[in-house]
Amino acid sequence: MAGHSKWANIKRQKAVVDAKRGKTFTQLSRAIIVAARSGVPDPALNFQLRTAIDKAKAASIPNDNIERAIAKGAGTNGGDNATFEAIRYEGYGPSGVAILIEAFTDNRNRTAADLRVAFSKNGGNLGETGCVSWMFEQKGVCVVQSVVDEEQLLEASLEGGAESYEMTEDEMAEVFTDIGNLETLSQTLKDQGIKVTEAELRWIPSISAEVTDPDQARSLFKLIDTLESLDDVQNVTANFEMAEELIALSII
Repeated sequence: MAGHSKWANIKRQKAVVDAKRGKTFTQLSRAIIVAARSGVPDPALNFQLRTAIDKAKAASIPNDNIERAIAKGAGTNGGDNATFEAIRYEGYGPSGVAILIEAFTDNRNRTAADLRVAFSKNGGNLGETGCVSWMFEQKGVCVVQSVVDEEQLLEASLEGGAESYEMTEDEMAEVFTDIGNLETLSQTLKDQGIKVTEAELRWIPSISAEVTDPDQARSLFKLIDTLESLDDVQNVTANFEMAEELIALSII
């Protein structure tokens, strides 16, 4: 899986900048609403909901907001009856970079229009369904920290049905598995004393597009930032390769 964490590493670097703005309450609340609606509204019995709540708490969203989002997803809040659906959009950015966007929306036309404007203003274009998704494969990923014994991580990963793992930083690793096995892997790692800080589904590129031009790099990051700032957008994934120095210059 070498190189498969490239995008995740870039996302972590961007997070230093994005922290000034942060993921909005709206975006994280929608993830809870959709998760509660797609399964039982009990985090103990709904792994997707439990994961969404963990992310919301990590972003310091108040418990009252979380409870309201759960109630809204469960249809017990008695208020706004807007129905949110999960939908994936695809497009191309500068230098031919493939981009996948996962969104939760109650109005497909509005979301598509917002995305089209974001792409066109930043050197890209929104494409048809399937135009770039063939370049990605979805995997379950557990991010773990405080790894001091890699042999222990290997044994726990194998026991949990992992396909592979990759050390990304000092004492930090990402463990990959089939999407249907993510909950089992996460629980197994925890049971074996491994600190799991995040469990998520992630699109991993099988084909990469190299970006070497500084102007193209800046346009690409501006496009990604614009997409991520939209309330309807939950996740943005791209398949670019870029030198670390160029990343540092381009993330502004």
